[in-house]
Amino acid sequence: MKFIIVGLGNFGASLAEKLTSQGNEVIGIDNNMYKVDSLKEKISHTICMDAMDELTVAGLPLNDTDVVIIAIGEEQGANVMTTAIFKNLKVKRLISRAINPLHEKVLFAIGVDEIVHPEEETAERWAKKLCLNNVVDSFELNDDFSIIEISVPTQFIGKTIREIQLRAKYNLLALTTIKKTEVKSNVGKSRNEDLVQGVASPDTILEKNDILVIYGSNKDLRKFTNQ
Repeated sequence: MKFIIVGLGNFGASLAEKLTSQGNEVIGIDNNMYKVDSLKEKISHTICMDAMDELTVAGLPLNDTDVVIIAIGEEQGANVMTTAIFKNLKVKRLISRAINPLHEKVLFAIGVDEIVHPEEETAERWAKKLCLNNVVDSFELNDDFSIIEISVPTQFIGKTIREIQLRAKYNLLALTTIKKTEVKSNVGKSRNEDLVQGVASPDTILEKNDILVIYGSNKDLRKFTNQ
């Protein structure tokens, strides 16, 4: 996949490096030449430019880019302006970093597809979300193995874990499933809760809207989710 990451601070730089190491093409952009130079050997491409200049941004290979991530965190104004420019240029998928609830509301009003909260979410998790299809969340055990939560693929709905041959065919281990359940409070308001179903067995049936929690090597997880 091809990514553009604007803002090469701690989060942006870490995400750019991880996406590059997983075989993706990444263009890292920042207006600080020191940051750009320090990363030029670690990610696919680096560019020192002002991302608030719409004419310059329009010259980027936007039509060939799958995801644009605005990782600017120091200045909310620059973040909002840059996000608006990329949105106006109709990129395929736009993700932006939010600093506080008001900032998040502004970004949603602009029309971003997803919000990043680096203070709560790691670059490792976002790298998996971006590279693996249907991933809800992930936990990296080390450089080689992870646990991920994935929305049950359509072709597996109604089947048991034994039938999809998760261990034999994909070399992955099913740990549990999570069901989205609507719960009513004492005052009659409804809210959705995630109910963990306990240790998965070969006879566990995968239902629509279930989340499947699986463990395995990052290589096998990528193969399974991107099939």
